[in-house]
Amino acid sequence: MEGILGRKLGITQIFTEDGATVPVTVVEAGPCVVVARRTTDRDGYEAVQLGLVEARPPRRVTKPQQGHFKKAGVTPTRRVVEFAVTADETWNPGDQVKVTIFQEKDYVDVVGTSKGKGFAGVVKKYHFKGHHATHGTSDRVRAPGSSGSTTTPGRVYKGTRRAGHMGMDRVTAQGLKVVLVDTERNLLGVHGAVPGPKGGLVMIKDARKQ
Repeated sequence: MEGILGRKLGITQIFTEDGATVPVTVVEAGPCVVVARRTTDRDGYEAVQLGLVEARPPRRVTKPQQGHFKKAGVTPTRRVVEFAVTADETWNPGDQVKVTIFQEKDYVDVVGTSKGKGFAGVVKKYHFKGHHATHGTSDRVRAPGSSGSTTTPGRVYKGTRRAGHMGMDRVTAQGLKVVLVDTERNLLGVHGAVPGPKGGLVMIKDARKQ
């Protein structure tokens, strides 16, 4: 299994044997349940669909979703995500996936949604340098400058950095070292920061780069 679903609980610190302080982000990883198995013959790729088992049941489950979970013989979950697997891995609907798939000193990638910051200007969003605050330009201190050419092309190119919504982006923290695995409480501690707010959904996967 390549990964697991979880929720970010917060950040703390632990002390190593030599007395060094290590910042650790604690994630409640799983337990998850296999909802469906994707195969190359039927779906064109190999993957496992995981659902995060939580204390809060989903508020609304449509009839197609009810049939999907009923076919797997599992209780409906609020979050369902697919993880790639190899063809020789035998995961079947109803199987449990727990934090035990990871061990201390493993390296993982953590995928989450960054905190939403609302509407932000170019200085905050893209770190633009402000104008001079004197000599008659005080009303344009944090305003952006020229956004493009004039007659040619006569428009602003797509992707130009402008003021707008900030945050709520998919962010991947790569190469985080696992320093804590608590199988009894389904807790996973990784060295470093994890994207998203407390309680945010995260995906923990094997690191692509180490």
